[in-house]
Amino acid sequence: MNATREYRIRAAHPADAALIADWQVAMALETEDKRLDPATVIAGVAGGIAQPSKARYFIAMHDAAFAGAETIGVPVGALMLTTEWSDWRNGDWWWIQSVYVPEAYRRSGVFAALHRHVAELARATPGVIGLRLYVEKDNAAARRTYAALGMQDAGYAMYEQLL
Repeated sequence: MNATREYRIRAAHPADAALIADWQVAMALETEDKRLDPATVIAGVAGGIAQPSKARYFIAMHDAAFAGAETIGVPVGALMLTTEWSDWRNGDWWWIQSVYVPEAYRRSGVFAALHRHVAELARATPGVIGLRLYVEKDNAAARRTYAALGMQDAGYAMYEQLL
């Protein structure tokens, strides 16, 4: 798909957990060559949906009209938001994470629509100071997409210690 379309963005529901989990497993394999345990991922997604203080998921929907003018929404991408308190700025960073767009819908404005929705929510929410995300260092396509939306490399490297 090359044409930019308008997408409807909605909050994820518990019934979306399996789809989001499938997308996360696919994304980890595609971008980092990591094989995730599907049962763990679906439990994590379901837990995030059930507890918005931990995570909020948003789904991009492509609404297509069919015979008889019936409209059916097809999920075409998702992201997760988490928050991080900043004592330096006395406010919350919203972290965009777990972004996935199926290959058939890439480069058609799905992430741009999700980003726009989240940015509008952030601007309307007192105490939110900005949006952040991390990207796998070799994912050049994602880096170009984020830059095109006005995001900048923050100059940090990420370290972790798995416990």
